[in-house]
Amino acid sequence: MTARMDRLTAADGHEFDCCIHPAGGTRRAGLVILQEIFGLTDQLVGVGARYAAQGYEVAIPALFDRRARGAVIPFTEAARGRALMQALTEEETMRDIAAAVARLAQAGGKVAVMGFCWGGGLALRAAQLCDIAGAVSFYGTRLDQYLKDDLRAPVQMHFGIHDEHVPEEMRAALLRRFPDIEVYLYDAGHAFANEARPSHVAEAAELAHARAARFLERVTA
Repeated sequence: MTARMDRLTAADGHEFDCCIHPAGGTRRAGLVILQEIFGLTDQLVGVGARYAAQGYEVAIPALFDRRARGAVIPFTEAARGRALMQALTEEETMRDIAAAVARLAQAGGKVAVMGFCWGGGLALRAAQLCDIAGAVSFYGTRLDQYLKDDLRAPVQMHFGIHDEHVPEEMRAALLRRFPDIEVYLYDAGHAFANEARPSHVAEAAELAHARAARFLERVTA
């Protein structure tokens, strides 16, 4: 089924766009997918289609709408995307994520969260603050900022061992704080699951998505 753009409202009254993929076939659960620092890109919409085909109703919130409505940043302009990310507060972003979770929860059943890069770190935060069934993080960043609160949901994380954004010491600190997190490492760098970027490693990406699918099936059952 074709994705559509809905308008959601966060708890503080902020209205933002959210791409909704209806579930293909029988609806299994809800899945919120969180962006890299490039906005609601076509590539991310494609990830949403992948999981919608597996039976998830998918919501992809446009987290940049608070500062630049409709902003989609070229992958070659990371500094611009990083500036938009840094202009947002964690509280603002988590309100938008919570609104997307609530939108999917309206249909009944469980809701999980998946994120990439910046969104991968936010997925971990969602497992601490939101009422979700589980979270999947692909090469999540800023992880040292999310060690303060206990987890309320299971988490699966995927990292490239050559990822300069998530060095080994950061991963080690994460596992000391949350030893029950399910972690997988790949012979890859950052953004290895993004087929629109030169860093893409197809074998690692497919294995990570397969593991994520099994995890989501388990936690949303």
